[in-house]
Amino acid sequence: MPVEVNARAAVLMDSGTGETLMAMNEHEKLYPASVTKIMSMLLIAEAIDNGTLRLTDKVTAGTNAASKGGSQIWLREGETMTADELLKATAIYSANDACTALGEHIAGSSEAFVDMMNDKAKELSMNDTYFVNCTGLDDDTTEHLTSAYDVALMSRELLKHKFIMNYTTVWMDSLRGGDTELVNTNKLVRFYKGTTGLKTGTTNKAGCCISATAERDNTHLIAVVMGSPSSADRFEGAKKMLNWGFANYKTITPEIDKKPITDVKVIKGVDEKITPVLPEIKPVLIKKGDEKNITQDISEAVDVEAPVEKGQKLGHITLKCGDNIIGEYSLTAPKAVEKLTVGVIFKRLLKVFAQ
Repeated sequence: MPVEVNARAAVLMDSGTGETLMAMNEHEKLYPASVTKIMSMLLIAEAIDNGTLRLTDKVTAGTNAASKGGSQIWLREGETMTADELLKATAIYSANDACTALGEHIAGSSEAFVDMMNDKAKELSMNDTYFVNCTGLDDDTTEHLTSAYDVALMSRELLKHKFIMNYTTVWMDSLRGGDTELVNTNKLVRFYKGTTGLKTGTTNKAGCCISATAERDNTHLIAVVMGSPSSADRFEGAKKMLNWGFANYKTITPEIDKKPITDVKVIKGVDEKITPVLPEIKPVLIKKGDEKNITQDISEAVDVEAPVEKGQKLGHITLKCGDNIIGEYSLTAPKAVEKLTVGVIFKRLLKVFAQ
């Protein structure tokens, strides 16, 4: 670790590429406390983006949701709030009752929602993770575990739902016409430049945890700290990692020199040649100062036999920064080219004679 973090485990990950920039005990299985709610919010965000849940939908709190302890907005059984209000309470105030009510509304029961959480964890290759509940409350479980690395994975997935930052970046808000005040449990939202979220968690078993995300100059980083002895330690550890990441790395979109890309001859085709096209070049993370070390290697077919399909691979481009491959792209056919047949030749001759 290039910086000192007072915690059981820590990870700094680039949100754009998923590259791990530093790590300490990143696969140790630990209690995550309310950092669990990153997965809960991910499923809520997916439901909103796919249209199965609307922010204006009314959600009624059941017995289970209303009975949750810990951080809460004191939902009463039968009380109704919008999904927007409950998501606000979950993201900002880490309300266990609000999170549970949303989960039960989406899946039908808490158990079914937790099954969805574990299914999503498998889908994201979160191999160190098993969820028992959607809140992170761990008084009566020894199985609700994850790792710093897995927390970074689910944080990265949540950040793909851009609207969630409308909630995770709010410092203060309120519900019930101002009667219920919400203050963000993540102090970095107020004090760290570029903060985009994401979630804190604290229990006696877990210690103090955080997944802290921030974006500067198109570089979006995820700093996960688990098992810190104090809240100050977790925030300080996250800030140290983020500061180091922003000081040493930058995100760029490499420019491809297209001059070496030549036309490809089409053998027995209705067109004699075809010009390969490039896909969209993705942003990459590099160490600051390494722009001058970026090189490209182009391999391209001299010819291809018709018929040619649209999108057919005609070549390959490899981008390197020093010895490291930072991007690989296929050169492809922009259109289909039919095979030149006797029938096609005859039609062309008829057009010539008709002129």
